[in-house]
Formats: sequence, structure tokens, C-alpha cells
Amino acid sequence: MEKESAVLLMFTGGTISMSEDPATGALRPIDFNRLQEYMPELKRTGIRIKSVPFLPLLDSSDVYPPVWERIALLIQENYEEYDGFVVLHGTDTMAYTASALSFMLENLSKPVIFTGAQLPIGMTRSDAKENLITAIEIATANENGQPIVPEVCIFFEDNLFRANRTTKKNAEHFSAFNSYNYPPLAKAGVHIKFFRSYIHYPSPGTALCVRTKIDQNVAILKLFPGITEHTVNAILNIPGLKAVVLESFGAGNAPRQTWFFNSLKNATERGILIANKTQCSTGSVEMGRYETSLNLMSAGVISAYDSTTEAIVTKLMYLLGQYENIDDIKHRLSISMCGEMTVI
Repeated sequence: MEKESAVLLMFTGGTISMSEDPATGALRPIDFNRLQEYMPELKRTGIRIKSVPFLPLLDSSDVYPPVWERIALLIQENYEEYDGFVVLHGTDTMAYTASALSFMLENLSKPVIFTGAQLPIGMTRSDAKENLITAIEIATANENGQPIVPEVCIFFEDNLFRANRTTKKNAEHFSAFNSYNYPPLAKAGVHIKFFRSYIHYPSPGTALCVRTKIDQNVAILKLFPGITEHTVNAILNIPGLKAVVLESFGAGNAPRQTWFFNSLKNATERGILIANKTQCSTGSVEMGRYETSLNLMSAGVISAYDSTTEAIVTKLMYLLGQYENIDDIKHRLSISMCGEMTVI
């Protein structure tokens, strides 16, 4: 007899966890029993689903590292009992949470699928039903007894993306996310088509290792024409600062003013890590390709290649929380740890 598939469904909040009050029109949280009323299809999947609500439910703007840790520990505690995990999450910061989980869940060998909705599940035109049902199907999809997608992913509308390659691109359309620098892992249509050559599979026999310690002393410095020395130094001299994501121009370029070089150089010499990430959605940092990026190399700035902002921010927080030796951190920052960037 074939074993019944099982999924742990985590409600963190967001639009997908809301329904519209018929009397007032206001959005209010729903529980799993109410969800099943809206979605009788869940019972017809033949999948055993256990729901764990995060109370109070959170708007994704309020999700921060302790919530990431709670999700990771819930997965760890229930890892052997379930075939896969689905996390319902607000769309605004979903890519940050999912990226963080991709680093925290080392040697992951089961699917962890994040999904959400642009419209509440109780609304007639909501995208929540299709997103949730498909996410559950992907979380239990297996071949010869092995999970097809043993990664942290985001599923939205009809695309399954690697979580740490994903960015929210649209606040209005149902197609809310994109993975600009890495192909989708699956497409959902009449059938779900998996693209196995793009999926990361763990080494056989490796056990899940959950590491949740995070250091939040990270800042983003976005360059723009006319940025002042005062602004740059204000960010680089934040008390307790340990790392900066430098959002540069084009293929990793920055102003060549002497003061700018000196500011960066002084920061890296104080032990502050600076990772260079292009402001462009598509493409990669290529430090040294243009003269305007040579100064960054000389100042000790490290390339983030084609990382998303969400991935490089959470990677820095994770590395700073796990390691004390700056050379260890620099090494791990310059390699792809779980498919988050393409090193060129």
C-alpha cells in the first residue's frame, strides 16, 4: 500500500491568510478550518495536511529574523514526519524570508515551498487557491521515493523559482515574482513540468543541519549620481556595522572620486565587509571589466556576482551569525553556497 503523503502547512500571515468580512469589507485572519471551507479541494488531494498558525498572523512587513528562526526550527522539529513543507507568507518580504531559510537549512533534502496571494482567499478572483494547491502538490512530488525539488522555493502563479534567486517584481499583477538570473525550476500548466537540470540535489547521506544564528548589523548603500561624502560616511560609520551591500551601477561600477575610494578603503580596513551588487535586475557584477570598478577592487570590495539584494543581505546576516573569522566569511561570501549566485 502506498504511503499517504504529508505536508506541514505554516501560516505566517499575509494576504493569503485573510478573508473579507462580508459586513464591513475589512480583511481579517482565517484559521485552517475556515481555509478548508473556502478550499474543499484540499480534502480531495489525498494528502495529509497539518496546519500551524503563527499567532498573531503577521503582515510580511513585520517579518524579521526571529520569525525566520521559528520557521526553520519548526521544519527541523517536524522534518522526519512530513514529506514537504509549505509556508504561507506575505509577498512583500517573502523573498527575504525564503532566501534566509535557504542558508539556514543546510543539506536540505525535502521541499520547502513558500507561496502567497495578491488577493485574499475568500475573494472570488483570488489567486490563493491555485497557488496553495500547486505548492502542496510540489511539496509532495516525488520520483522513485525521492523528492523532485529538495530546495527552498517560491511558487507563484505558474512558476516555481529557487528562493534565493527570486525578487518581487509587481505589486498589482498575479505574476508577482521573477528570477531574473536563473531559470524556473518548474512550470505549472495542465501538468507540472519540472526542469531537473536546474534543480539542486544534496549529496547522498547528508543530514539536515539547521543553523539559525543571525547578525543583523548589515546595511545597504545604494549609489546614485550626486551621492555625497557625508551620506556615504554616515552609513559606513553606523555603530556596530559589520557588512554593507553596495548597490552599484551596471556591471559593478562606482564613482572614481578620491573621497569615495578612501571611505570604502577605511571601512574594509576596519573589518567591515562590503559586497558589490548591481542595481540592474538582470546581469552580474564583473569587477575589473571597467576602470570604474577597479577602485572597488583596490578598496577591498567583494563581488556578489548576480545575487539578488534579498539573497546577499540574508547571506551576510547568516555568515556573520555563524562565523567569527573574517577570512572564513570572505571565502563563503565569494562562493555559491546553495545556488544563490553564478560565480564567473
